[in-house]
Amino acid sequence: MTGTLVADPSSSLAGRRVHVKVPATSANLGPGFDTLGLALAQYDELDVAVADTAGVQVEVHGVGAGEVPLDESHLVVRSIAHAFARAGVPLPGLSLVAHNTIPHGRGLGSSGAAIVAGVVAAKGLLDGIVEFTSDELLELATELEGHPDNVAPALFGGLTIAWVTPDGPRHKKLIVHRGVSPLVLVPEHEMSTALARSLQPESVPHEDAVFNVSRSALLIAALIQSPELLFQATEDKLHQHYRAGAMPETDRLLRELRSAGHPAVVSGAGPSILVLASDPSERADAVARAEAAADTAWQALPLAVDFLGATVQPA
Repeated sequence: MTGTLVADPSSSLAGRRVHVKVPATSANLGPGFDTLGLALAQYDELDVAVADTAGVQVEVHGVGAGEVPLDESHLVVRSIAHAFARAGVPLPGLSLVAHNTIPHGRGLGSSGAAIVAGVVAAKGLLDGIVEFTSDELLELATELEGHPDNVAPALFGGLTIAWVTPDGPRHKKLIVHRGVSPLVLVPEHEMSTALARSLQPESVPHEDAVFNVSRSALLIAALIQSPELLFQATEDKLHQHYRAGAMPETDRLLRELRSAGHPAVVSGAGPSILVLASDPSERADAVARAEAAADTAWQALPLAVDFLGATVQPA
């Protein structure tokens, strides 16, 4: 963090308001387990204002309304508090109004989006008092999320490669080929990320590791240059089949889509499915197959790639 703390930061914060917009994300993308992430044009937006009185007021509209906490334990508020604590600035009273569209518990990065919304809101509120670098924002978000594969694309947009060094998490943003048209198929039921991760083995066969290294490298080339390679590039042996038993509806539709030649993968920890289509007819066929599924209802979300990532501006 850079910047000069004033004697009484609370006086400089009085009356500040910011508007934040954060995209959904899909992590892993098949073979890129805990490394690759893609920002999608589905957004949570929130307005945060410094209040005249101590404490926190939270209002939630859309997804999560009536379900998420409306006090200091709200994930966005916790993330704002984390950033303020790192900056050494006392947390002022806050008023927060959230308008959410990212599905919860479906593998579309809703918790990562909330965390990123909080640290970006803190950045906006502290503008001119303490400045955060991109690496510092990523570090703050990763500390809360536990891994950078969702928070990196939520912060920076596009396709991101994220990794961890002794000095903290790092990322590289890449621009996705305009021929790639993501489709997300969202089921009615949720999936716990913690449960999904618990199904992973501690070690995998050497040949499976080599297989995924090759497909991850190919996937980067397919997404930024050669979409015709997406089907082979989205093959995976490290995580999806281990989790299949916990989400049988996802596994059945995923198998059907791939048997029909669609580059389909589990989105994040699931249970949503991401299809990295390369033309409208491919999208349409995938939607038709999901609509014909008898075991659960699937919501089809044809989404663009988000190239901006999280944004914050005075409100």
